[in-house]
Amino acid sequence: MFAFLKEANIKCNIFTSPHIKNINERFVFNNEELNNEELASLFEEIESANNNEPITFFEILTAAYFLKASQYPDNINLIETGLFHRFDATNILKDNLASIVTSIGLDHLDWLPENEQTVEKIIYEKTSTLLNSNIIIAKQSSKEITDSIRKTISNNISKKFFHNENYSFTMKENDFFYYEDQLGGIKLPMPNVKGQFQLENISTAIATLRAIKDFDIKDEHIKKGITKIKSIARLQEIKSGRLKELTKEHQLFVDGSHNPLGAKVLNEYLESLNCNKHIILGMMANKDHNEYMSYFKDVKTLTTIDIPNQPNSIKGKELKDKLNSFKNINYKESIESAIRSIPVKENDIILITGSLYLAGEVLNAN
Repeated sequence: MFAFLKEANIKCNIFTSPHIKNINERFVFNNEELNNEELASLFEEIESANNNEPITFFEILTAAYFLKASQYPDNINLIETGLFHRFDATNILKDNLASIVTSIGLDHLDWLPENEQTVEKIIYEKTSTLLNSNIIIAKQSSKEITDSIRKTISNNISKKFFHNENYSFTMKENDFFYYEDQLGGIKLPMPNVKGQFQLENISTAIATLRAIKDFDIKDEHIKKGITKIKSIARLQEIKSGRLKELTKEHQLFVDGSHNPLGAKVLNEYLESLNCNKHIILGMMANKDHNEYMSYFKDVKTLTTIDIPNQPNSIKGKELKDKLNSFKNINYKESIESAIRSIPVKENDIILITGSLYLAGEVLNAN
């Protein structure tokens, strides 16, 4: 969405989480990330205002964002809410232009009471307090989830836009992307990102901007912006750097997916490739490791590793033992030794995945 708004010369403030490489990524104002000095000054101001009262890490970040955003009242704010929107620190706005409901899965169930750990409860937490404006619902993994979302927001008077009902996209021959909604269709160049799920996200962003009447997004802005989209740690190909030097002749990807839904869409992309796939895996201890890996089919080798600087991650040796049903599974201490150990052949690819924290370590190490 940011890429399209920039093409229309619309200034944005952006608050996202988590960060991948450094915390500055979470804070964009006037289309630019805050530098270290600006961020430190902002945190000092929040610390002073808080006056030693109890406060969480995310509350500090959220307060810092809204304080800084108040200096740019004419900018568009793109705000990513936390795990469950209803009690999230970002849920303080009285009105907005649109709310986007991204694909909902069973991630973070452990944050809910034991007797409420269901997808219906997650949907309720995420959607029951959405503001009255426009609600854009991204493609969901099942009709049951879509129907549950529809039921939960049925009393919300917002205009509602469901994927495949109110907007859709198709991939056409000759390498182009066709988007369509009630306003008509747009023939677009293919974006410089990989995976069907990324196209789904892009179509949802287009649907949102075309639903909002407060600013004028033209087809040309979308056509130019789609080629400039950057997706960090989402099927991101590492094309140069220290880690790439270890496997010069083969494609090296990093992806921060860490839940079953992420594994499912990642495997869909891998299955579209006619080559051997080698996975390097590191995960947090509280994830369902076997379920995550159960979505991957036809993996040539699996190498588990330790995630550096993450005490809450599962050790690579323990992860290897838990995934012992996999053939050709090995453990290596580091990212570098894992890459070196893989018996790659011509056209093989290497994918490093399992955690956003691991993705950040990979990109920083590179």
